[in-house]
Amino acid sequence: MIFEVWAPKATAVEVDVMDGRRAMTPGEGGWWSADVAEAGHGTTYAFLVDGGGPYPDPRSRRQPEGVFGPSAVYDHDRFLWSDHDWKGRDLRGAVIYELHVGTFTPEGTFAAAVEKLEHLVELGVDFVEIMPVAPVPGGRNWGYDGVDLYAVNETYGGPDGLKTFVDACHRAGIAVILDVVYNHLGPSGNFLRPFGPYFAGFEGSYWGEAVNLDGPGSDEVRRYLIGNAVQWLRDFHIDGLRLDAVHALHDKRAEHLLAELSEEVDALACFVGRPLTLIAESDLNDPRMVRPPEAGGLGMTAQWDDDVHHALHCAVSGESHGYYQDFARLPALAKALTSGVVHDGSRSSFRGRSHGRSYAGVPGHRLVACLQNHDQIGNRPQGDRLPMPALKLGAGLLLTSPFTPMLFMGEEWGARSPFLFFSDHVEPRLRETEAARREREFEGFGYAWNAPDPSEEETFLRCKLDWGEVKEEAHWSLLCWYRDLIALRRALPELSDPRLERVRVETDPHGNWLVMWRGSLAVLVNFATDSVTLPLTPGTVVLASDEPVAADGEGVRLPGQSLLICRPPASSQA
Repeated sequence: MIFEVWAPKATAVEVDVMDGRRAMTPGEGGWWSADVAEAGHGTTYAFLVDGGGPYPDPRSRRQPEGVFGPSAVYDHDRFLWSDHDWKGRDLRGAVIYELHVGTFTPEGTFAAAVEKLEHLVELGVDFVEIMPVAPVPGGRNWGYDGVDLYAVNETYGGPDGLKTFVDACHRAGIAVILDVVYNHLGPSGNFLRPFGPYFAGFEGSYWGEAVNLDGPGSDEVRRYLIGNAVQWLRDFHIDGLRLDAVHALHDKRAEHLLAELSEEVDALACFVGRPLTLIAESDLNDPRMVRPPEAGGLGMTAQWDDDVHHALHCAVSGESHGYYQDFARLPALAKALTSGVVHDGSRSSFRGRSHGRSYAGVPGHRLVACLQNHDQIGNRPQGDRLPMPALKLGAGLLLTSPFTPMLFMGEEWGARSPFLFFSDHVEPRLRETEAARREREFEGFGYAWNAPDPSEEETFLRCKLDWGEVKEEAHWSLLCWYRDLIALRRALPELSDPRLERVRVETDPHGNWLVMWRGSLAVLVNFATDSVTLPLTPGTVVLASDEPVAADGEGVRLPGQSLLICRPPASSQA
């Protein structure tokens, strides 16, 4: 087979393979190659650049000994797929379920996750979004310290394990989204620098040095990232990518990396004959993110919508510290539900400036909204989740909203396990300073930072879901509520209608209740602890309620902290 590597400034490159070092031949564009006929699937190898190394392959498909070991040849064609009839999933009308492979099950593997797919089918989700799976130092990590971006964490099951998981998901009718990180690489085990100008030379975000997307040599760096995206979608049959923190992609080119990626993925979708989804995590509140390139946009299928999360969180939790300060009143939630964002050019108190642009004309399905996700739980010092009463109300609003809803693993039954920040750096300097670095990251967020040490194994173990909770009455009741809401969303076209201009919201001036109209349907929420009577005319049909409700001559009496979905008579609808 032929070994190839890009090292444009090197004067000598060798491949260490089959118990010997072999000189590589320079070619066009800074590429070096060597033909080693006896090498094949499973052969381990590494590169030496101007005498330095050995280093793993920047495009390593497998790291059997971890991030500090050699690479291994991996032949994609050896895996036997059974999803030949899979036609993919469209994001429109879908429900997403985010999970972390290492804590989703006690075993923390792809194989163990396959055993839980029946639960997800019964819940009614369409997409599973898995947090990053690139190799990381140590045995546990959120995934955002990944290196060797083309490989798969061996702790989870390696490349074959990921393929087995995707294959099983497709057989179950579930599409798979993979979370990928292109704005930085992890601080340990990153050996790209000796090969070429992969980095820009300045801190791109709190998490690390910016990737070189627009400087000298950046053509090949961009191909490195786009090639990585194509690999997941083509060779692993992944259905979509969630792109981490795209606001930290520093790119001043005429064509932004995201627009270029969008065009490549569109072309690949035509070839594979199934829809391929790109979801951006962005805090820019810029609608260009989800507009097509031909309309001057970046071509993302959808983006995460923090404003909806923040407004929902404030309404059901009562919190108003840090970045929640602009979302603490019900009018903010009303604006989020009808406009997609709260900050559409308005002033952000947390940022101390105006922020965002209007999303007028953008359909709601292009905005992925949630009540909880890995960031919003894990960025709290204790990694604490919302309590059950808050989940009932929040899920009722989220799953009847015009957006693409996303759940976080265990949310559907009110899991008690926290989701803390954890890592396992093997270098003492990184391991000993991780807790302090994490605390500095959240200065000014309004938290008294008293978090467990992220490097301790116990911190990680506490985050594993306890599936036995599902058998307890309160947890089972909440799970049934989530299932019913998703089924109702499927059954009633008004609830999946993405047209924001058709959503109407009324709020109580005292901040106790809210009514959201979805066509002829009304979603009534009482946030207060005391009962309220809402004026609904006789003939109103109750479709779903998390608590028993009673009608009297004045209307419907809604218990404290409860939600009702109903269809009033046509003559009574405003």
